[in-house]
Amino acid sequence: MNEEQMVRTSKRLSRHLRHAPEAIGLTLDSAGWVEVDALLAALAAYGRRVTRPELDEVVARNNKRRFEFDATGTRIRASQGHSVDVDLEYRATTPPGTLYHGTVAAALPGIRAEGLLPMRRHDVHLSADTETAVKVGSRRGRPIVLTVDAAAMHRDGHEFRVSANGVWLVAAVPPGYLTGL
Repeated sequence: MNEEQMVRTSKRLSRHLRHAPEAIGLTLDSAGWVEVDALLAALAAYGRRVTRPELDEVVARNNKRRFEFDATGTRIRASQGHSVDVDLEYRATTPPGTLYHGTVAAALPGIRAEGLLPMRRHDVHLSADTETAVKVGSRRGRPIVLTVDAAAMHRDGHEFRVSANGVWLVAAVPPGYLTGL
């Protein structure tokens, strides 16, 4: 599978495993899982055929590790970023002292006023390193990397979880915990 096919397939999977499973007749369970066979059949029925080897390749090679199989390899889900109602069942955990968020200048006035909010997703996504935050911010223009005082947030009772692909999740980040604004 070439890189263009990889990206196209990953975006298609993201749409149906994170945002619109019903668009191809899928129903995710409460934790976001769906049977692999059901996913492949639904994609094929809607003219978007993906083979099992192609699916395996996307899960293994996707640079953001967006998807995961269960221990049996018979179910798949997106690791985070859902706009549909799911509980990924990630446990609360102690974050590193500092986390990062990539954004663009146009978002800064709202962030200064309200902090980081999940918008259409369940959680705010944070990175453990600046390189990832730069990549995230670059998707919408020239990136700005904000620094999150995760240690202080955790001490103050904010709950952090980490997804299967290493993305740190938190309900919101109030502006007082941010620098780089």
